[in-house]
Amino acid sequence: MVFLSLFISAFLSATLLPGSSEVLLMLLLNQTDSIETLWAVATLGNVLGSCVNYSLGRYFLHWQNQRWFPVSKIRLAQGQAWFNRYGKWSLLLSWLPILGDPLTMFAGMLRLRFGWFLLLVSLGKGARYVLIIGLNYTWLQLV
Repeated sequence: MVFLSLFISAFLSATLLPGSSEVLLMLLLNQTDSIETLWAVATLGNVLGSCVNYSLGRYFLHWQNQRWFPVSKIRLAQGQAWFNRYGKWSLLLSWLPILGDPLTMFAGMLRLRFGWFLLLVSLGKGARYVLIIGLNYTWLQLV
């Protein structure tokens, strides 16, 4: 149940829904010795949530001429220009709050090859969780 709750939290945090899996991860780190499993579950959930954003992005533009479309043409063009300028490597920053979720959507909109998407997002998000785990243990040693 512990791993499932972390997976769901990490998954939802990576979608456009608000959330934060880092707090739950830090709480669980102090309750179990399965550090590698916690890292793997959090990373997998977060990457799969980003895959949802990528998939939404692939089909998002089909609706851009609809009145209810949530993004103005100017904002859409700005986001696409930003992603084109920094390219696929910007996906290494997909773990960033506020910026990361739109990055993963723009990757889908611009039809970035899924293999590159999966590799770069996995590296970025996996490294972020390694950093959180390391900071958690460093902080515990200082206290």
